[in-house]
Amino acid sequence: MLTKEQVQELVGEIKDPIINVPLSETDGIVNISIKEEIDHVSVKLAMAQLGGQPQLDLQMKVVQTLKDNGAKTVGIRFEELPPEVVEKYTGKKKEEPQTIEGLLSKDNPVEFIAIASGKGGVGKSTVAVNLAVSLAREGKKVGLVDADIYGFSVPDMMGIEGKPAVEGKEIVPVERHGVKVISMAFFVEENAPVIWRGPMLGKMLTSFFTEVKWGELDYLLLDLPPGTGDVALDVHTMLPSSKEIIVSTPHPTAAFVAARAGAMAKHTEHSILGVIENMSYFESKETGNKEYVFGKGGGEKLADELQTELLGQLPLEQPSWDPNDFAPSIYQPDDRLGKIYQSMAQSIIEKTSDKE
Repeated sequence: MLTKEQVQELVGEIKDPIINVPLSETDGIVNISIKEEIDHVSVKLAMAQLGGQPQLDLQMKVVQTLKDNGAKTVGIRFEELPPEVVEKYTGKKKEEPQTIEGLLSKDNPVEFIAIASGKGGVGKSTVAVNLAVSLAREGKKVGLVDADIYGFSVPDMMGIEGKPAVEGKEIVPVERHGVKVISMAFFVEENAPVIWRGPMLGKMLTSFFTEVKWGELDYLLLDLPPGTGDVALDVHTMLPSSKEIIVSTPHPTAAFVAARAGAMAKHTEHSILGVIENMSYFESKETGNKEYVFGKGGGEKLADELQTELLGQLPLEQPSWDPNDFAPSIYQPDDRLGKIYQSMAQSIIEKTSDKE
């Protein structure tokens, strides 16, 4: 396992991409912490200017360098260097911050909510699209980013057939059920695999935030990839602040795996809004008997472990489909699950409206 001294030396040789000076010279390594039991390295870095591709490039370089030298996982946080340090190396005073505008501006009031899971197959995307639609039904202005770059499914789930329009240099998201949607699915050929490497994916994610004409939003939901890989970390790092909802099934093992996604949120200084337990049970329409097909208690256990609350439990049930407005994964307001989603949306609004 790497030591702090080794991390200091390895990262110190990497140059700040804005001013082309090694981080060791700028005192750009603010903090290093190591968890030896899981071979995890966390570093906090200061660079000349936050945002955009330079920050993503630096992040990828640091992550790759540390992984090449023995770290299994790497967490990175960023802050800006003091103006006087930047001036020292550029010979001029720092201009007005050229941070990423729009959604990623620190002054933007939009509430980011990331929907995450520890593993695939737990219904995370279904939860994301239905929470987005339910928030829109409550009269909120809602956007949804399908950030599951390799496993994008949101457009199919919502019955979206159209493609985004282009206005000038901006992409206009597709609106469906009152939700503005952007997804990798719009930019690849049907059923084509995504085989991009990290930097290209980072650029696409940045475009989702900065080159899309979102307009005014109250909430932007993000359907994250399952687990704690580089794409999920990229999203966490980009956002100025975010709340996270963890999705799990009731099986104790699934809940244990999901706890890793919650740990990532805490590593990146984001807060956990709550846990949603999906596939909690099957209830027979004929007898009313409940069968706990995937076990019982995992959601509550996960919420306790993450020191948050269980927002809701969703039974196994197909949505009722409107053949004239086909959206195969959207529950109608009168569906039993539609009512549960609406209740959770109201709870989310209440929680995020409390700024005190």
